[in-house]
Amino acid sequence: MVSRDESKLGTSARHVSRYAPAMLHRRRFLLLAACALGTSACSEKSSTTGTGAVLRVGMDLSYPPFEMQDKAGNPDGVSVRLAEALATHLGRPLKIVPMEFSGLIPALKTRNVDIIISSMTATDERRQSIDFSNPYAFTGLALLVRKDSDIQSIEDLKKPGRSITAKTATTGETWAIKNLPDAKRVVFEDPTACVLEVVQGRADAFIYDQLSIYQYSRENQETTRGLLKPFVEESWAIGIQKGDYGMQGRINAFLDEFRKQDGFRKLGERYLQKEKNFLEATGVPFILR
Repeated sequence: MVSRDESKLGTSARHVSRYAPAMLHRRRFLLLAACALGTSACSEKSSTTGTGAVLRVGMDLSYPPFEMQDKAGNPDGVSVRLAEALATHLGRPLKIVPMEFSGLIPALKTRNVDIIISSMTATDERRQSIDFSNPYAFTGLALLVRKDSDIQSIEDLKKPGRSITAKTATTGETWAIKNLPDAKRVVFEDPTACVLEVVQGRADAFIYDQLSIYQYSRENQETTRGLLKPFVEESWAIGIQKGDYGMQGRINAFLDEFRKQDGFRKLGERYLQKEKNFLEATGVPFILR
């Protein structure tokens, strides 16, 4: 005696046996189609990072003469010219993606940009989330203070009641958080707002990179002075997506070639001649090298 379920099973098995050749043929067709689609998708994905794909460079255009806009509103500066040379080396059209400095690393991590060229210091903290190229610039943190201030070094900022200002998400802010925990701290996206804090006496010092402090002290000679001897040495590098060793290798090869062709010297003479003369006169090596 065959149960009702066993009977159904037998009928089903006969049905499968009868149509098995057609089903196998259909499965083969679907499998081949899926493979073809997968290959197409993979090719499309790789084309977004290969030769010919647009190179999207994240950059904060508020840091002249490295990252800025010309009178017509077009991206200009040392980093823009460096990005152009890199794109040419890679055989890819260039797109500068302007944004605030604090948004650069998130944009890289979410793949909204391919790399960062924005005078970014390669720190251990940042290396936890992104990778960097070899360094191409060497600078340090310095101080802008009021002309009538009693501050002579970074040690004076450790006294009670001091106040400091810094640009958001920079190493100046990071250093202050770690080393000046008792100082009142105010940060801004715009570095000129930090300068104004010092000029108007609301902050005792602005912590920023050496060249910028030099420039701001010259622009505000009547009210400020720069303490230009770096109390922390830093290096700038190109930000790369974590684990993208292929891109890292290509960028490092470009930097070596660009250096051999005196590219950094030419950029310095074009955009930073006064600063270059100043540093060489004080025995400090030029930042781009």
